[in-house]
Amino acid sequence: MVHAIFRGRLILADRVLDDGEIHVSDGRIAAVGKRGELAPPPEGAAVVDAGNGYLGPGYVDLHVHGGAGADFMDGSHEAFATVLAAHARHGTTSIVPTTTAAGHEQILAMLACCGHFRDGNSPGARVLGAHLYGPYFRYEARGCHPAAPVRPPVADEYRQYLESGVVLTASIAPELPGAESFTRDCRDRGIFMNAGHTHATFDQMAEAVRWGVRHVDHLYCAMSDKSKLRQQQPYPMRGGVLEATLYFDELTTEVIADGKHLSADLLLLALKLKGCDRLALVTDCNRALDMPEGEYLFGPLAGGEPFVHEDGVGKMPGGAALASSVRGMDHMVRTFVRMTGRPVWEAVRMASLTPAAIVGHEREIGSIAVGKRADLLVLDDDLRVQQVFVHGKCVFLL
Repeated sequence: MVHAIFRGRLILADRVLDDGEIHVSDGRIAAVGKRGELAPPPEGAAVVDAGNGYLGPGYVDLHVHGGAGADFMDGSHEAFATVLAAHARHGTTSIVPTTTAAGHEQILAMLACCGHFRDGNSPGARVLGAHLYGPYFRYEARGCHPAAPVRPPVADEYRQYLESGVVLTASIAPELPGAESFTRDCRDRGIFMNAGHTHATFDQMAEAVRWGVRHVDHLYCAMSDKSKLRQQQPYPMRGGVLEATLYFDELTTEVIADGKHLSADLLLLALKLKGCDRLALVTDCNRALDMPEGEYLFGPLAGGEPFVHEDGVGKMPGGAALASSVRGMDHMVRTFVRMTGRPVWEAVRMASLTPAAIVGHEREIGSIAVGKRADLLVLDDDLRVQQVFVHGKCVFLL
């Protein structure tokens, strides 16, 4: 058996435990407690000491497109390996590779690569399954996604995606024709359902909740709001996706806390109404992570949408709108703490246990607890990543 001891300030799911210790055996957490209060570890166990820094659970990213120059939609093993290694350097130990609006064969190629890495072979973050995110969006709410492939769901097409067995979660604009059938087909297969890139009304969102939608993609972004709905009908004022997300307890959601997409007041409002167990941090990161400023493509190399990496964020050409983020999860955690003043453990929970629970993996990953996988981060006092362990194995050392 392989044993290791981790020492430092432990970021637990509800507090920080100073002078803590974690015992790891064969890739699993065997004991957690105060240093000196646990049974002595086996002689010769490896020791990882965070010093004055933190030991945290590995981050879980539900919504991520690329990094280090590659996009999951490039559809190659090389691109997948590049992105998985890049996000591991930023503390993500479990990831849900996310599609974009693209052609049918391009999506199938991405799903095949996702299955290959879900079954092992990852040089970095563990693959939990795919997020089928696009092409089933409201055209006017597509954001930075390529326009041509955006389309309503058709059973003969989407069932090929679902039959791959790799789709973990899927997104739909509930107002599209065929949205209910798509949602119910996904739910029958155990796939977690999201609403995203949508101008749905409150009533349409209520219907989607009845179908089985339980999560909303990137709160505040690419969704209906009251100003859009007023343009459709001057009175009475009606709610949209934002209001429905905050109203329905059944719905969890996510925010991009990169300091560019959302202000502190919007982050705090979402946290106040949803709580840290129903609000996740995501990166929504594109291929420009760790790359110099300049022009890139969002989505596949063949047919992707041009964007510009500038001022620490992705922007549409001309700067009229944002085009996803260029940051890893470590940045999201640090920025959320800095902007909101919330405790470290709460931000880390939103990047680990909460997203793990949203996709049904909370028993295996997401927190420092006995029996769970030893997905662990060594962080300095400023929450910067020093070392990353996946299932007890070091995959990154600064």
